[in-house]
Amino acid sequence: MLKRFYRNLPVDKAMRNYLLFALIITLGASLQAQTNTRKVIQFSGVVVSGDSLHPVPYTNISVRNSYHGTVGDYYGFFSFVAQAGDTIDFSSIGYRKAKYVLPTDLDDTRYSVIQVLNRDTVELATTVVYAWPTKEQIYEYFLKTPVPDDDLERARRNLAQETMVDMAMKMPMDASMNYKNTMNQYNTRLYNAGQIPMNNLLNPIAWAKFVDAWKKGDFKNKEKR
Repeated sequence: MLKRFYRNLPVDKAMRNYLLFALIITLGASLQAQTNTRKVIQFSGVVVSGDSLHPVPYTNISVRNSYHGTVGDYYGFFSFVAQAGDTIDFSSIGYRKAKYVLPTDLDDTRYSVIQVLNRDTVELATTVVYAWPTKEQIYEYFLKTPVPDDDLERARRNLAQETMVDMAMKMPMDASMNYKNTMNQYNTRLYNAGQIPMNNLLNPIAWAKFVDAWKKGDFKNKEKR
């Protein structure tokens, strides 16, 4: 039947040969595509360290010879779509690379693994750092450098009263002091809401306490202390 159809085509012989060749190529590609069809799998798992079994965060996971893959999360978990028979590569900084081949005889469309990565120790060559290019420059530097004071003298100078007062005056408020100051201002606004803010210069009770403390000599005792 195919031979009769080929002979009865309303075209010349060259065109019939071309159509026959295209038909053979199409059938061959269709059969090959059906043969190469592999099962799609939801591939999941967790990547752990071989020495401690702790999760390896942000592991690079890719299908070999393709641009398909994913990156594990902070806890080492990953999940992506792959095909049966794929070779999966695992890599992370500080660990040796590993691979895993998905089985081809899976009955389910989901597959999970626990992938172990072993630590990789990288030893760098020894590097010697010199502060000066030549020995002569080092010798000249040590001759011109003044001899520092001992630790006790530096501690006394840093703990002097003038130094401490100067540092206290120049020291800015830290986070806790700023927070305390802000909360005091907020509480003051709540206390004075709906009324005139209190002024102790016009408070007779405060003046009475001041005069009483003055008579008792409280301020004089503080000066003596």
